[in-house]
Amino acid sequence: MIDLTTDYLGLKLKNPLVPSASPLSRNLDTALRLEDAGASALVMYSLFEEELAAEDAMLDRFMLHADLGHGEADSYLPDHGTFQGGQERYIEQLRRLKERLSIPVVASLNGVTRSGWLELGKSLQAAGADALELNIYHVAADMTATGESVEARYLDLLFELRQAVSVPIVMKLSPYFSSLPHFAKQLELAGARGLSVFNRFYQPDIDLETRELVHGLHLSSPDEALLRIRWLAILHGRVNLSLAGTGGVHGHEEAMKMLLAGADVVHLCSCLLSRGPEYLGERSLAICGPGWKCMNMSRCVS
Repeated sequence: MIDLTTDYLGLKLKNPLVPSASPLSRNLDTALRLEDAGASALVMYSLFEEELAAEDAMLDRFMLHADLGHGEADSYLPDHGTFQGGQERYIEQLRRLKERLSIPVVASLNGVTRSGWLELGKSLQAAGADALELNIYHVAADMTATGESVEARYLDLLFELRQAVSVPIVMKLSPYFSSLPHFAKQLELAGARGLSVFNRFYQPDIDLETRELVHGLHLSSPDEALLRIRWLAILHGRVNLSLAGTGGVHGHEEAMKMLLAGADVVHLCSCLLSRGPEYLGERSLAICGPGWKCMNMSRCVS
């Protein structure tokens, strides 16, 4: 029997195919379908501190101050104790996934404040997360910020969170660093257990008819896998970190190339969103084709 097992973040996985952060993990039945289709682990959708802060502000406005000037309206306000915030919903979903799934569950976190990163990270660990993926979605648009200060932002955060939690931490990076290998080594020294390459930023557009800003997130294309393949090959063997390739995997060709380049796991998102969870188990995503055999750590050789 072909051995597809791999080690990722110190977790022993049955194969290197891992659904990445997406809305699919919001539904327990969908998560179970992913496991049935062969997923070896699951990365939850990201918990955004900014969304939690906006939700708290809205709650404060409409539930705590809605009666200002209208004392008779006080009796119409909802019971504050029945409201479940975004953090509570995320933690409850994490607990449900851990109860029902037999595969590891990685929580994905995007913080803004230092206290937010630390407190949310500790809460996710306490809820049972097997690992934390830090989805550091930071656009460096400040003209006074140097590249060194941007990297220090990541390193300081990682170092502090590493002191607060014991579960493995994987850093999900963008490709926009001037010396990615050097930065990857610094992340390793600061306590990271793995790297996920690469993040995909929201790309705002302009509607030429209305001249208004258009928000949207487009699914990846197979061409995007090439950038990941290049940097996985550069990083492999030079850092003592688990490597995940994420972005552009739509079939077995992209998955196998990333594994050949050095990835320990391949993250899947767009193909599952467009084709459904069962696509993970179809032949088009089988990572062992004719003339190939998988060796240790799921490295494919011809």
